[in-house]
This record gives sequence, structure tokens and C-alpha cells, in this order.
Amino acid sequence: MTSAMTIAVLGATGMAGSRITAEAAARGHRVLALARKPASEHPAVTPVPLDAADPDAVRRTLTDHGADAVVVTLRTYPTDEDFLLAATRTVLDTAAGLGIRVLVIGGVGALRTPGTPGLLLADNPAHVPADLRPVAAAGVAQLRACRTHAHSDWSYLSPPPLLEPGPRTARYHRGTDTLLTAPDGRSWISAEDLAVAAVDELERPGGERHFTVVHAGQE
Repeated sequence: MTSAMTIAVLGATGMAGSRITAEAAARGHRVLALARKPASEHPAVTPVPLDAADPDAVRRTLTDHGADAVVVTLRTYPTDEDFLLAATRTVLDTAAGLGIRVLVIGGVGALRTPGTPGLLLADNPAHVPADLRPVAAAGVAQLRACRTHAHSDWSYLSPPPLLEPGPRTARYHRGTDTLLTAPDGRSWISAEDLAVAAVDELERPGGERHFTVVHAGQE
């Protein structure tokens, strides 16, 4: 049985963040829901107002609340790569000082193209149209920031191209840094099952720094 952890979720009101918060709480973990306007009635979830653009506030919050792990689920529209990288580095800096784990829910653009491992999806127009390239490029830069940071206890989860609300099946296929396809031919997963994979990674780290998951279908 996995010991209960205190898990801070940065970006807890977003599609992925809200579901990771709910999944972790349902498994008996204490969750710090970090967002500008967090809210939760779950007894295991502590809403903590936080502006991720304020590095001092991020450092102070993570230091003061005794987190065992931090999940970064930040996205901006329109894309603000500078903000994303600054917030990610602040989390990594703080986590290194506290000796805690970091899980980044990143972008699909950092994945490799099947059959063409030298081609990232961010640079492949067959997968990422021109209007989405800034988003994909920011995700690639975020992964690079993790790889070049001195903190060693981190992992980066790239979702598949289609991530949307849906059923929680708790079934998924896990891969490394190359795009996966579901049994139905699409590359997708529900946000609920992405949350399952994220909390699984926190409870039982898979060993890969960069990994992806995809819907597993019926078994």
C-alpha cells in the first residue's frame, strides 16, 4: 500500500490539474490545490491562492506547506513561453532545496514522430499545424529546462494530441518519448485517465524522465 503524500498541484483549476487533484485526493493523499482562485469541498484538498507568475510566492508556498511532490500543470493562451519556463524553473529550484519530486504535465510537441525519431511533433506539420506551433515549442522548451536543471528528481508527462474530459477507466498504455496510438487508431486519452497515470507516476515512478500515455481500450 502506498503511503499517503502531500501533493501540491500547480494549476489545480485547469482540465488536467483539477482531475489530478481529484484523483490524488480519492486515493487518500493530501492535496494542495494551487491556483489564482482555487476551490474545493473535499476534506483532503487544501485550496491555496497563488499567482504562479510570482516566484517568491511559489517558493514560499511550496516551502511552508510541507509538500512531498509537486505537479506542474500550467498552460497559457495565448502562449507565454517566458512565464511557463520561469514558473517551471522556480518549482525545480524550490524542489531541489526541499528534496521533493516534480512531475510536469507537459506538451505533445516534445514527443518524437513514430518511425522518424529525429523529428519532434512540434516540427512536424502532419501533427502540429502552424497556428499551434508556439504552444508546442513552449512545451519543448519546458522539457529542455527540466533536462538542464540541477534537480534530478523530476519527470515529464507528454499527453497525446487529443486530451479531453471523459470516462475514468484506469486503463492506459505507457510509452517513453515517442507518440503512441490507441487501439482505435487515434492518439488520445481522457483527462481522467491522464490523472490516473500522473498519480501512478507519483506513487510508483516508472524510471523514465520523459514518458507518454494513451487510451488502452477495452481489455
